[in-house]
Amino acid sequence: MQKKKVPSMVKDEQLIKKRREQMIKGAVSLFTEKGFHRTTTREIAKQSGFSIGTLYEYIGAKEDVLYLVCDAIYEEVRDRLKQYLGTNTSGVERLKEAVAAYFKVIDEMEDEVLVMYQETKSLPKEALKYVLQKEMEMNDMIEQIVRDCVEEDAIALTNEEIKMLAHNILVKGQMWTFRRWALQKEFTLEQYTQLQLKFLLTGLKR
Repeated sequence: MQKKKVPSMVKDEQLIKKRREQMIKGAVSLFTEKGFHRTTTREIAKQSGFSIGTLYEYIGAKEDVLYLVCDAIYEEVRDRLKQYLGTNTSGVERLKEAVAAYFKVIDEMEDEVLVMYQETKSLPKEALKYVLQKEMEMNDMIEQIVRDCVEEDAIALTNEEIKMLAHNILVKGQMWTFRRWALQKEFTLEQYTQLQLKFLLTGLKR
């Protein structure tokens, strides 16, 4: 599916990138506090540091800002995971490194992740389809790392089990955000990561 084209009256790609990064940061803080529907574009513009007129030079509607938030998260997670698809490590160690990297980026972008999963229902149909596709692409990357472990004979899983483990890893990362009100009172990210890896990998090694 082709990436959604967010309208912009500005032609300078570097300036577009800079302004949209400001929008994403400003919008996330507002969406976290008030929710998408109760936040106005005027508030987003003010929080981002520019006028409502300037805001509409870079987007067409408020939904575009939510789409940009979602897309930025997936791009960041994808880039981090890609680093571990080409490393010199292999087998279970490579899988552990990839899981730790995924959990770390979720931790660093926890407000964005929370907003994304709470508010994606507000996206227009085509934008929602694109975002869900990106979610599956992220899952596929994790699945490939698990599959490599199996092909290297480091762990023993059926095809169905490979797919389920990939989904489990994806959800465990998201859980750090969804239940942060409880988890982050009791565990550091490193403790959480090590415990989840223990639960996820118990009984898998040959």
